[in-house]
Amino acid sequence: MTKPNVKLLLAHPAHFFGLGFGSGLAPKAPGTCGTIVGLPLYWLIAGYHLSMQLAIIAALFIIGIYCCDKTGKALGVADHGAIVWDEIVAMMLVLAFTPLTKASWLVAFLLFRLFDIWKPFPIRQLDAKLKNGFGVMLDDLLAAVYAIITFTILGALLDYLFLCWIEPYGC
Repeated sequence: MTKPNVKLLLAHPAHFFGLGFGSGLAPKAPGTCGTIVGLPLYWLIAGYHLSMQLAIIAALFIIGIYCCDKTGKALGVADHGAIVWDEIVAMMLVLAFTPLTKASWLVAFLLFRLFDIWKPFPIRQLDAKLKNGFGVMLDDLLAAVYAIITFTILGALLDYLFLCWIEPYGC
């Protein structure tokens, strides 16, 4: 196993992206650092129509399959903790379905990190079986889907509770 470092980061463009522009080299919580990088990257595309955002995110996902696979092979571990492109792209996907408010982005960030770390069914099973670039990208994509669904349910529940507070007889 090779230790991730700046030399590896700069050795190939795939490593530069796979290691999240260097955020994956963080000594503590590289996945969280990579997720944070997804925030300003999403901000760059936030003004586009949702369909264009999803097309860009899909392209970044496909590029990520190659970058994560190549970086994993260079490190000797398919899903090394320093490989964070998957977190970056997945966080961008979550934000595509999140209102542009600080509170919403914080909740979305926390939900994504929860599901990425927890890996509920079937994420953990797929993560254990698929040891290549696609597998690295897929488990975070699924964590993003869980975060989006949970965020949507929480938003609907809060809307309902607020409506009941304003109009208690309408509930």
